Amino acid sequence: MKRTITGIGETVLDIVIKEGQALGAVPGGSVFNALVSLGRTAARDIPGVTVEMISWLGDDAVAGIISDFMRENRISDAALTRFSGQSPLSLAVLDHNNNATYEFFRDRGKPHFPVPDAPVAKNDIVLFGSVFAVNPDTAPQTRSFVKRAGQAGAIVYYDINFRKNHPATPDQIAENIALSDIVRGSSEDIAYLYGSDDAAEVYARHIAHLCPNFICTRGAEDASVFSPGACRSFPVAKAEKIVSTIGAGDNFNAGTLYSLVRDGFTKESVQKLSAADWEKLIPTAIRFSANVCGSIFNYVDKDFIA
Repeated sequence: MKRTITGIGETVLDIVIKEGQALGAVPGGSVFNALVSLGRTAARDIPGVTVEMISWLGDDAVAGIISDFMRENRISDAALTRFSGQSPLSLAVLDHNNNATYEFFRDRGKPHFPVPDAPVAKNDIVLFGSVFAVNPDTAPQTRSFVKRAGQAGAIVYYDINFRKNHPATPDQIAENIALSDIVRGSSEDIAYLYGSDDAAEVYARHIAHLCPNFICTRGAEDASVFSPGACRSFPVAKAEKIVSTIGAGDNFNAGTLYSLVRDGFTKESVQKLSAADWEKLIPTAIRFSANVCGSIFNYVDKDFIA
């Protein structure tokens, strides 16, 4: 079956710094990181799968680096929009535990992001989230595309990926959740948004009436899933050596989407996920996430086997 996994979000060049020294510069962005891992796995391993990124970049050297990197990793750049200006950069500063904090540098003079017109078919998959889904400059266009995708029968996966400095409210997040079939949030996300990191309570009060399926991750602690057919926790695999946690959550998303296409989940089947279904989805997600913690890069190794 032909299926396209489409991500819509920001693309940036991450400059990784530890103890005042630059360790490297790698293309990144929350959705972008997941798509690179899916290009390295799903587009390589599963017949009929195409990976595509919807984003915008400037007309500078950074844009060229990112576009070349996309093609090298089996990601279509056909839906990229170019503007006259500078592509986004970020500083990812690692602490002594290799957890990252970010500082972003964006061209404030760029034009408005256009509403994407990329085609979407039934049982395709759309991934969105983070700042692109709440920033007033990009959120309306993103929601317009995601809404069209859901109406066409695509599976919509939303990664909340919220931070205190994001220009968003719980009502805006609720609008995104209502467009989705699966929502993932970290314990930090839900604590920021709802004042509680009790995932069961947050699901019951804020998510279940909008979206049937919720995944809550807690770093190195158990991941929890909630749906009408099952609620349970999964132990997280321990990485042999943690180099960076920058892409851990993004690659948890990638692993979930990989399993959705590998195991033949459809729009209809995602509405009634069982305990057995989660047993396919979450262990795969955990393997993706554990792999990426072993390097400074934001995506799984090129030879990674899911």
